[in-house]
Amino acid sequence: KRFIVLLFPLESLLFPPVKHSLLYFLTATSGVPDFPQFMGSALVDDFQVGYCDSNIKMAETKQDWRKFMKDNPEHLEFYINECYNNQHFFKATIDGLMKRFNQSGGVHILQRMSGCEWDDETGEIRGFNQYGYDGEDFISLDLQMLTWITPKPQALHRNQYYFIHLYPDWLKKYVQYARSFLQRTDLPSVSLLQKTPSSQVTCHATGFYPDRADLFWRKDGEELHEDVDKVEILPNHDGTFQMSVDLNISSITPEDWKKYDCVFQMSGVKDDLIIKLDKSVIRTNWGKSVRTVESGNETYLSVIYHLFITFGSPNKDFYFQVFKISIIAQWGNLQYYSSKGKVECLENITRK
Repeated sequence: KRFIVLLFPLESLLFPPVKHSLLYFLTATSGVPDFPQFMGSALVDDFQVGYCDSNIKMAETKQDWRKFMKDNPEHLEFYINECYNNQHFFKATIDGLMKRFNQSGGVHILQRMSGCEWDDETGEIRGFNQYGYDGEDFISLDLQMLTWITPKPQALHRNQYYFIHLYPDWLKKYVQYARSFLQRTDLPSVSLLQKTPSSQVTCHATGFYPDRADLFWRKDGEELHEDVDKVEILPNHDGTFQMSVDLNISSITPEDWKKYDCVFQMSGVKDDLIIKLDKSVIRTNWGKSVRTVESGNETYLSVIYHLFITFGSPNKDFYFQVFKISIIAQWGNLQYYSSKGKVECLENITRK
């Protein structure tokens, strides 16, 4: 038998090729106290361009993008109209869904994720438009077959124009304008977190950009693949990212703690950030919070609660395959939520 060995650059395996993305997230809520009934957000390469919600009743552009919007007023006008018109549409839709499913109360969430991806090396373009309701895939548009379950088939060709032609054209303009800050490198703060003395130790990195990074535990210099649980990279409210990896310490003796460390690696950055498994550096909500490994910025004194609603996208490599709501809260406990904890997170939000 002959075996053909395919060799790939190590970095291409650890950090997949970058694709540019233009994402629009729209969210309607019902039954969530002290929380906007509607929110909208636009992101270019995971960097927030603008935001609106039913409380502020207007579209706000981030500082880095204000000159672009001033020079291209048709873009700002589009976002203002989208924000205003979708508030009424989403409220009517979520009310209709509650009636359809015989839901008289409780917390309910309707979300839409739309936009496009563009590979500036191959020129490949992919558009998408998906809806979710209460954490389940509700409806999605196949832009190649031009099919989805909709009472308005005439809307399909309009969607094809937006997601295959208009949005990719806008994305290329956004990337050209924003290269200076989209191509920056921000290193994170890396901390060790633990809820109780016997619980797993979490290595948590936050504040890094871009998201071409990795975080892992080592023993005696070798990466661990057992007794560890890695959470996908998650976005922060400021356009940076966070990620974490848990280490089960139940079978680790006190003498062996010094053999373990957590390593943060970023594509294009020579030096790794390394923090030793040491009781004196673990931040807890049952004892002292001592110190963290810093990259130059102060450690965040707030945690972002993420409600992630996973979608069954045909392309399993797409983005995070999640929708997200970010709620900035005081560092009252050391909890953060991924798609695994969306119910717990939602309950936490409603209690605040």
